Amino acid sequence: NWGWFAYDPGTNLVYYGSGNPAPWNETMRPGDNKWTMTIWGRDLDTGMAKFGYQKTPHDEWDFAGINFMMLSEQKDKDGKPRKLLTHPDRNGIVYTLDRTDGTLISADKIDDTVNVFKRVDIKTGLPVRDPEYGTRMDHLGKDICPSAMGYHNQGLDSYDPAKEVFFLGVNHICMDWEPFMR
Repeated sequence: NWGWFAYDPGTNLVYYGSGNPAPWNETMRPGDNKWTMTIWGRDLDTGMAKFGYQKTPHDEWDFAGINFMMLSEQKDKDGKPRKLLTHPDRNGIVYTLDRTDGTLISADKIDDTVNVFKRVDIKTGLPVRDPEYGTRMDHLGKDICPSAMGYHNQGLDSYDPAKEVFFLGVNHICMDWEPFMR
């Protein structure tokens, strides 16, 4: 981790994201590359992980999921208050988790132009990739959105509890990508 941390004294959990795997050439490192690109909830006293949710298994775009973790309390569908963690990621998805146990509540595109993923399967928590925008060897990916810079990078965000609205700065930068061996 080289980014932001959040702390909830009610749960005694510290929340942070882990970065991307290396090398960037995804062909050289098969598998999910656990536990990169993960939102962590750890007990502050013991250091033990209460949960870890991997947003981009086998990250092939250098999305480094260390961005700001916003903590809020909002009402669920039944009107009951729920402790939430909202994380706008460089991969173009805004994730909301129950911050007591890491349950994925929602995962929505920041913008319709996000094309590396078709969607995130809420049941499995896995992103559904569009292979056209992959970075595999012998493939020229054109107009990949977002770029390695991400739709949301290292800026700080805020939440207005009175209006129940999040405020965040975003980038709209796409890229072409063609890996090759040297």
